[in-house]
Amino acid sequence: MSDKETMQVYAGAAATYAEKFARIDDIDVDQFSDLTAFFDLLPDGGLVLDLGCGPGQWAAKIRTAGYRVEAMDASPEMADLAKEAFDLDVTVGTFDTLEAVARFDGIWANFSLLHAPKAELPRHLERIKTALKPSGAFHLGMKLGDGEARDHLGRFYSYYSEADLVGLLETAGFTVSRTRTGSSVGLAGSNDTFVILTAHD
Repeated sequence: MSDKETMQVYAGAAATYAEKFARIDDIDVDQFSDLTAFFDLLPDGGLVLDLGCGPGQWAAKIRTAGYRVEAMDASPEMADLAKEAFDLDVTVGTFDTLEAVARFDGIWANFSLLHAPKAELPRHLERIKTALKPSGAFHLGMKLGDGEARDHLGRFYSYYSEADLVGLLETAGFTVSRTRTGSSVGLAGSNDTFVILTAHD
C-alpha cells in the first residue's frame, strides 16, 4: 500500500484504529476458525509474515500461538503502535518491498491487499508465492464488491467477488482450501461484506 491519501488517513487515525480494533483478546468464533485453518497448514514453530500488520494484534496472536513472527506495514505510525503495544519488530515497507525467496512458512494478509489497485494484485500474489516455502500457507482477507473506490475517509479500496479471488490465487499457483464470508463494521463506520480465503502453495 503506497497510495498517498490512504496513507494520510492511517497516519491520522492510527491511534483510534488501534483502540477500536487491536485488542489482542477480542476475537470471535469465526476469526478463531480463520486462525485455526491457517495454523493447520503451518509446521510447529514455523515463521509467519504478517503483511500489512496494522497495529499488530494479529501478529501478536500468531506469536502467542507458538509461531515465529515477522511483521511489515506501509504506515510508520501503525508500525510504531505495533512495536509499542506488542513489542513486535516491524519493517516499514510497501507490498513491493517483499523480496524474500522461500523464507516464510506462512503469510497472513488480513485486509491489507485490498488497498492495492487491481492491476497490481497479480504481481503482489507472485511476490507472496515466491516468499513462501514449498507448501507454505497464505491467509487473505478482502472486501466483497465490484471495481475500485475510496471510502468517505479517503482510503482507496479494490473490491472483488469470491470467485474472482479464487481465480487469481489459482492463477498465481495457490490451492484454496477454505473460504468464509461475513460482514463487519470498520473504521469508516459502514457495515461491509468480506471474504476470508485460506490457501497453500
